[in-house]
Amino acid sequence: MTPVLSVRGASLERDGRTLWEGLDLDVRPGEMLAVLGPSGSGKTTLMRAVLGLDRLSAGTITALGEPVRRAGNRAIGYVPQQRPLPRDTALRGRDLVQLGVDGHRFGFPFPRRRTHARVDELLAAVGASGFADRDAGTLSGGEQQRLRVAQALADEPRLVLCDEPLTSLDLANQQAVVALIERHRRQKDAGILFVTHDINPVLDKVDRILYLAGGHFTLGTPDEVLTTEVLSRLYGVPVFVLRAGGRVVVVGAPDAEEPHLHHDEESHA
Repeated sequence: MTPVLSVRGASLERDGRTLWEGLDLDVRPGEMLAVLGPSGSGKTTLMRAVLGLDRLSAGTITALGEPVRRAGNRAIGYVPQQRPLPRDTALRGRDLVQLGVDGHRFGFPFPRRRTHARVDELLAAVGASGFADRDAGTLSGGEQQRLRVAQALADEPRLVLCDEPLTSLDLANQQAVVALIERHRRQKDAGILFVTHDINPVLDKVDRILYLAGGHFTLGTPDEVLTTEVLSRLYGVPVFVLRAGGRVVVVGAPDAEEPHLHHDEESHA
């Protein structure tokens, strides 16, 4: 089975410091791979390199059979972090989705019957039909993120990159967004690269984890990676992995400036 994404010999350096090196990675069709690690570990840079927006210090990337040289591959879907749109955004919800269908990033695309039909189909698929004609800036964070998912899936991509798409969303909206991405994966046999700080919302969906930390990385199934022994070795300090009620908490990881569920310096989570 030909991978939808292949990374070979990849290394990343920043400010004279090696974040990781020698990364070989394949993402297969239908596979969800989560990328975890503390802030500054190079998670987003890896994703931007796949999109052709940034460069690694060494190595090659092949996406959907093509060497990545520049941005703009419409066969790759991209779901960004949830960031509120300005309230005066001069676009309706359906206009945002139409940007993905038409391939425009700026300005207003020229409406066509086929485009309208595809936009309506995508809006229905993400449960956004009811607010599609409201001003996008007045929508909730969860509603806006549903529209971003619809935009990312407009071209039925075989590779979808998700850069912390659940940030700032409540539990219900996290579950909704994960369900939309999971449905696309299963229906289209798409590969998913999912960058996240908190593994718990996708723990039962993930096939493998790439964990970046301490200048190194580890790659394997959740059961192989999320252990006290493996993460202690990766961070170079004692780290404890706690499991309760189907959730995972990492205690003692040296990135406590980020108060999220996956890492926790205290044991009260």
